[in-house]
Amino acid sequence: MIESLTELDRRLALGARRLTGWRLTGLDLTGHRDALRVCDTTRTTFVGCSFAPGQAAELAAHGALVLPGVGTAPVDTGRDTLYTADDLYDTAAYAATLDARTYAWCQSEHAAEAVLARVLHDQAIDDALARWRDGRRLVGVMGGHAAQRGESGYHDAARLGWLLGHRLVVATGGGPGAMEAANLGARMSGCAAAEVGEAVTELAAVPSFRPSVESWVAVARRVAGVVPEPGVSLGVPTWHYGHEPPNVFATAIAKYFRNALREAILLEVCDAGIVFLPGAGGTVQEIFQDACENYYAEEHSVAPMVLVGREYWTQTLPAWPLLRALARGRPMEPHIHLVDTVEDAAGLLQG
Repeated sequence: MIESLTELDRRLALGARRLTGWRLTGLDLTGHRDALRVCDTTRTTFVGCSFAPGQAAELAAHGALVLPGVGTAPVDTGRDTLYTADDLYDTAAYAATLDARTYAWCQSEHAAEAVLARVLHDQAIDDALARWRDGRRLVGVMGGHAAQRGESGYHDAARLGWLLGHRLVVATGGGPGAMEAANLGARMSGCAAAEVGEAVTELAAVPSFRPSVESWVAVARRVAGVVPEPGVSLGVPTWHYGHEPPNVFATAIAKYFRNALREAILLEVCDAGIVFLPGAGGTVQEIFQDACENYYAEEHSVAPMVLVGREYWTQTLPAWPLLRALARGRPMEPHIHLVDTVEDAAGLLQG
């Protein structure tokens, strides 16, 4: 990416003439018509640049992609790292944080420049996530966002994250509920099991982000801050559900604008398998989205699927009978499991 005329002139002076794959952003190129005419600009991208009359059309005719500017997006559309909780919660008042400002912006801005900014941002997050996950084995934990701190389902998800975090990197949807609990457990994977329970008890003083996100975040920061060596975990939330704030326990956060992209990426990166805790519509969708990938996969690339809660997945929301019927005779059949406890699930995926 080239964001200054100085850098562009330096490269041209060094003899660069083939600009394929380059991205020039926000440059005034009115004085560079002749310099660019002698260059190969096939598949060169110009974003938000100014041109001499007719120059943009000339570049496009020679295979360049000329796009409008990205406007005043609150996020860096070219960032090269994933977010941290400190990045998103960059000030005490939630409404003034980068997270809240970005959600407000994407709800109100729908012009071409804003749409482009969101696409470029999500591509940058894709690239950063690919670098971050290199050399790591990720296991997904999916479950209900409505589980409140202190409830039995929250305790189970925290214990599951703690168990899996000993040998694998836990990945969740990055939001509240079971997602937060699993990231908490993974963060505390170097601590004793009793300490995880104590942390959940402390968090239960503020069981939900409603009515106060500030209070919900503050107690979480306090708990996160006393973990001496945080275990690595990933959260993959989305501003599509920006009314639900991201949890602070994930050590890396890949936050996307497009939820469909986020869902696909989250399932894709979990190469060590996925555990599905009791949940509702979103969790059921994730079960069968993952099942579709495994249905058409060769056996060597099937990722295990573990559903926790025999009664829940056979009676309350009977996803298991359909999943089992779908898998029958396919390479995925031996890789789907229904278990009663999070300990059973962790044992399967760590074995």
